[in-house]
Amino acid sequence: MTASPDKTKSPAIEVRDMEFCYGKSSALRDITLDMARNEVTAFIGPSGCGKSTLLRCFNRMNDFIPGAKVTRGGIWIDGIEIHSPSVDGVELRRRIGMVFQKSNPFPRSIYENVAYGPRILGEKRKSVLDGIVEKSLRGSALWDEVKDRLHESAYGLSGGQQQRLCIARTTAVDPAIILMDEPCSALDPIATARVEELILDLKRNYTIVIVTHNMQQAARVSDRTAFFYLGELVEYDATSKIFSNPTHSKTEDYISGRFG
Repeated sequence: MTASPDKTKSPAIEVRDMEFCYGKSSALRDITLDMARNEVTAFIGPSGCGKSTLLRCFNRMNDFIPGAKVTRGGIWIDGIEIHSPSVDGVELRRRIGMVFQKSNPFPRSIYENVAYGPRILGEKRKSVLDGIVEKSLRGSALWDEVKDRLHESAYGLSGGQQQRLCIARTTAVDPAIILMDEPCSALDPIATARVEELILDLKRNYTIVIVTHNMQQAARVSDRTAFFYLGELVEYDATSKIFSNPTHSKTEDYISGRFG
């Protein structure tokens, strides 16, 4: 299916006629869509429909799966085809951060979790690292809660705080895009609300793509929503339209809970 882009904003991510396979098994077919800068795009659909597979295509995490590859079409980020031989996968993943379903802080202090990425990239100056840590923790709405315990273990934080710490760790290396794969599925409603507020704040500086099974969450945080079913993109449009007046009956059936 071809989805019309929002022509008022230049796309951060462009997917064209893409097919993706695990070995000989097709997981995604004929995917075409644009994602605008500084917007939140939500991927929805039943389990196994290809949402997370497409998300992991954007930072080429699927490269680590034997036999997994794009077999047709391609993905362009800032106008560069990301599977081109000239594109360094490590550098690509620096520019495209990822937040996973389960928070995964390193077994280090809160400070060292955030400083880890900049250190790997070569930053050694303590004053600079201090600034990055504070800026990233403020940006993830965590600074006021942890500023007096920066050198304590990250494992001492609550689940919601750990997830916001992982978001801070992601932003510390200044990515352009943040991918989120079910970032709130393991959180309670209060922690979920904090992360959702954070997503709305973050889109001022980042392009965000989120996979979620939570229809209400998609409606609350996203500007545009893509509905996938059995490896195909069924419908992609403004979130308000998808949830109030979808074009396809299959989209309406899924959103209304008739299946999935």
